[in-house]
Amino acid sequence: MKPRTLLALFIIPMGLIIAAVPQNKTKPYKLTADELLAEVNTRTQYLTPDAVADMILKKDPSLQLIDVRSQDEFEKFSLPGAINIPATDLLSEQYSDILNQDVKMNVFYSNGSLVANEAWMVTRQLGYHNNYVLEGGLNYWFDAFMNTQKPASTSSDEEFAKYDFRKSAGLALGGGGVVTATQEQTSASAKPALKPAGKKKKAAGGC
Repeated sequence: MKPRTLLALFIIPMGLIIAAVPQNKTKPYKLTADELLAEVNTRTQYLTPDAVADMILKKDPSLQLIDVRSQDEFEKFSLPGAINIPATDLLSEQYSDILNQDVKMNVFYSNGSLVANEAWMVTRQLGYHNNYVLEGGLNYWFDAFMNTQKPASTSSDEEFAKYDFRKSAGLALGGGGVVTATQEQTSASAKPALKPAGKKKKAAGGC
């Protein structure tokens, strides 16, 4: 696929998100199209479901899952501990302290990767750094942890290790780690206490 075509596939949907936000809530972008395309091509914004599941199981305090689907979809089911910031609300001032900080590793997710990747693109163009994308989204998550396929007998040890992890993670996360609104009343209004980027303070104690 030509670079111009690839860039268009990302820029056009992003423009639709920006267009849905009132003009006085938009902010100046800090990356050029070429800079953004270069970052897109590295694919370093993606975290695998296995990496995210491992962080959930270890109760990693640096992880913050952000569901960028609609509120209705979020309330039906979500990943453990996730908060909801719909993609069309990304430029709202009320979420800037969550999206622009250097304490948490934000991981955007949606049903697939497209909308979450658009969310990452918007935040990257705003100059934010601690944001990532769950590779494959919830669709891949379900396949990985609820429909895990046993490798062929000729598969490598690595494939068997991945299979064993996904089977055990699926059980530990209660069938894929999806919770409903009745199981966990988590919302974007219950925002974690974060320090804006650029205002670092050395934490007292801890490890």
